[in-house]
Amino acid sequence: MIQIKRMQENGVDVLAPVGEIDASSSIELDLAIAKSVGDGFTKILIDCSALEYISSAGLGVFMSYIEEFKEKNIKMVLFGMSEKVANTFQILGLNELLNIVKNKEEAKKIAG
Repeated sequence: MIQIKRMQENGVDVLAPVGEIDASSSIELDLAIAKSVGDGFTKILIDCSALEYISSAGLGVFMSYIEEFKEKNIKMVLFGMSEKVANTFQILGLNELLNIVKNKEEAKKIAG
């Protein structure tokens, strides 16, 4: 079960998934990111501080946007991951493909 909180701050869309992202709840994440893009945001921050678990399906959602975001010049930055969640990204090498930082301040700097 996942809940995704959404807030706007100075032209930046902040998505905060709360709980676990698995095969069934990854759809919620995909819809939330698609809505940000559809609403015209070019800076999307993902607050992972309340994310307890992410499956390969959840990781796949982030992967599916990499090319589109490059083409549309959209910056997505993930921050606040627990060590357990961060390890999941690292094992698959996603920390090399996605912008992942420790805190919101760093995320805002990268997003511009």
